[in-house]
Parts: sequence; structure tokens; C-alpha cells
Amino acid sequence: MRPHWTLRSPSRTVAFTLQDVMFSLHSCILALLVGTATAASSLTAQETVQLPGQDRPLDADFAEAFRVGVLNGEPWEMFGTVNGVAFDQRGNLYVFDLGGLLFDNLRVLVFDRSGEFLHRFGSTGDGPGEFGRPSRYVVNRDGTTIVGDMGRLRYHIFDESGEFLRMVRPPEGSDWRLFRLAALPDPGGGVVAGDFGTSLQIRSAGGPQPSSRPIMRLGLEGEGAQVDTLVHAWLPPRGDLNLRSTSGDRALPRALEPPLLVAVLPGGGVVYSDSSTYALRIWSPESGEVVRVLVRPFRPQPVTPRVMEEYRQGSEARSLLALAAGWAAGTGVDDVPDFSFYPEVSIIRALSTTWEGRIWVERRGDRLESDGSIDVVTADGDYVGTLPAGATRMPDAFGPGGLAAFIELNDLDVASVVVRRLPAGVR
Repeated sequence: MRPHWTLRSPSRTVAFTLQDVMFSLHSCILALLVGTATAASSLTAQETVQLPGQDRPLDADFAEAFRVGVLNGEPWEMFGTVNGVAFDQRGNLYVFDLGGLLFDNLRVLVFDRSGEFLHRFGSTGDGPGEFGRPSRYVVNRDGTTIVGDMGRLRYHIFDESGEFLRMVRPPEGSDWRLFRLAALPDPGGGVVAGDFGTSLQIRSAGGPQPSSRPIMRLGLEGEGAQVDTLVHAWLPPRGDLNLRSTSGDRALPRALEPPLLVAVLPGGGVVYSDSSTYALRIWSPESGEVVRVLVRPFRPQPVTPRVMEEYRQGSEARSLLALAAGWAAGTGVDDVPDFSFYPEVSIIRALSTTWEGRIWVERRGDRLESDGSIDVVTADGDYVGTLPAGATRMPDAFGPGGLAAFIELNDLDVASVVVRRLPAGVR
């Protein structure tokens, strides 16, 4: 949870948040006292909108528009590992297929809004438009496709027909870690990037510990990328770093630590969640600040021994250990430490936005790794309603005209992509 102060009126609540103070676990009380003493210089006013506590059920009967991907068929309709999907403004569907077991032979398959195959592009190699280790990819509204290549430390740019345009180098002084960042399409061009989710805290050798999780906009118009930090999201304190190497220090996140969840709004604004509470922060490109916080009166679940054991048995724990082992490999780190736990379970599990500006907020289900209810709200603070748990899962991509794509696996783990059309109320 983030420290905050509020002033209430009959119609609205104005919240004052101390965003610049990131306190460590061992100095929490001292940091709060210092923050209170210097509040006049560091507090910014934000409108807080209280959303209702009672769910208003919504219908999740979404009509299927088309389906692509088969077990046996033409090469373009047999998928290997579908790692992402996206739409352009014409409603064309882009399928990012990483291929077989090595997960590095990326090809991009493009289908029109009725499911007819249009073209494909991309392959492994060292030539123009060929990938070394593709790690991040987005499609902007005009059909420009951007592939972040960790192997070649470049961004590959393709036009709407799949023709290779150019490569863009990272900003001066950055390294491969920039290509590990998650990326979202920016309606104005380029990408919005950051260390989204729950990941390793990184600092250069001998440098200060990070105190925030920046959300950035990467401009890719020239030969070199330009980085503009939009907002510094809260970084949960992790105490002493517990993974060390000669190249730098890395700290494992605590198990069940609040993830940084980010989505981009149609006008270029950003909505994000960075704490264990139900608080959606709306960043405005006009003011360059968080202008509104949307909250619902739900309390995070405390972490009990039962919750700890459930976590240790789940896939989230295995993923975290695999991530830690991957970072430790070859860096002189002897052991991957056991889990330490954040004291409470975050309410919000996933976050996304539609092309029309609705915000979809998935809450954690009854069990740690189960899908929960999905709230549909607007950036202005209107509560549309809630899709009940089990009625639908969060789409893997939203598109124009209410299109939504879902990656599905059959009993043989063969991937297909189902595109459905959402009713006007939730799109």
C-alpha cells in the first residue's frame, strides 16, 4: 500500500500522495516522519474517485468473429508458440509465432478482419529485418510493427505490408536490459515501456538502489531511440539485495509483491496500478502528472501460512525461481535464495484498455492463480459494471470496433487465436 492523505467533500475526495518517497522496509517509520515534515514541498493534489463496492453484473456473451490456427493445414495456419497478438486500425490481426522449442524463430502472420490470411514476415538471421533474439513486439494503429531484438540490440521497424523499413539503435549508454522491458503500443507512435509485472530489481555495480519503477515512452522515429520518462511508479521496498554479481546487483522480488500493471489510453494517457490496493492511477499527457485515482473499497488479503504454501505449489513460484536461476547463471551467484513474502496479496491481477477507452481490471480470484471478476470502468471514473468470475478471461488484445483476441490451447497444446466482438457497453 502507498502512503496517502485525503480531504473529503460531499461529492469528491481529493487525495494527496507522497510519490517521491520510497521507503525501505527497515526505515518505514522514519521515512514517513520525514515525508510528513516536508509535505508542503512534495505533495501533489489528485482527484480520487470512489467507485461503488457492490458489483453490477455484465453479460459476457461475446459473438465469435473468426478463428485461426489448426493442427494440420497450410504452414501459415499451423502455429508453434503464439507469444502475442495485436490489431491495427483496419482490424487486421497480427499473430506473433515464436516457432518451436527454441522460441526464437519469430514470424509475424497477418490476417484480415474476417480471418483471411494476408501475408507473413520475419525470420531468424543477421540480415535486414531478421532477428537474433526477438524479445518484445508491438503493432501501432497504422500497422507499423516494432520488434525489439535482444540478440542484435536493435528495434526492427516494418510497415503495414510487412516490408522492412529500418533498424533503430537504443539510446546512448543503454544495454540489453532495455530490450527486456515490456512494451505497449503508443497511439502517437513508438512504444510505452517499463519493467511491468513483478521482476528483478537491478542496479549497476556500486550504484544506488532503484527507488521507483519508471514508465517510459520510447520514440523510434530516428536512427536512435529517445527515452522520455512519463511517471515514476512505486517500487515496493525489498530490503538488502540478495543476489550479487560482479556486473551489478540484483534483488529478487518478494513473493506476491504488488506488480506494476500498465495500459495505454487512446489519447496517449496511461493507467497503472502499482500497489496491493484497488487503486488505478490515471496519468495525463496534457499535465504530465497523475490527475485521478480510481478506487474500490476492497481490502487486500493478508498472507497467511496457508497462502504461502499455496504459492509454493503454484506456477508463479516456479516462474520466479526460473527467473532467478536465469539471472544467476554465469554471474558468480552461488545460490538462488528461498522466498520471502510480501505481507498481503494484491487485489488487482491484470489491467488492459480497449480502443474506445474502457479500462478492464481483473481482480484476483478465490485462489492465488485463478481468474477473478473483471471490472469495466472509464478513465473519468465511471463504473460500467463487472464481468463475473468465470464468464470470460482477459483478452490478449483489443482491436477496433469491439474486436478482442484470445490465445487458446487445445488438449495437445496446439495454439489457435479466437477473435470475438464485444458489445458496445464494454468496448
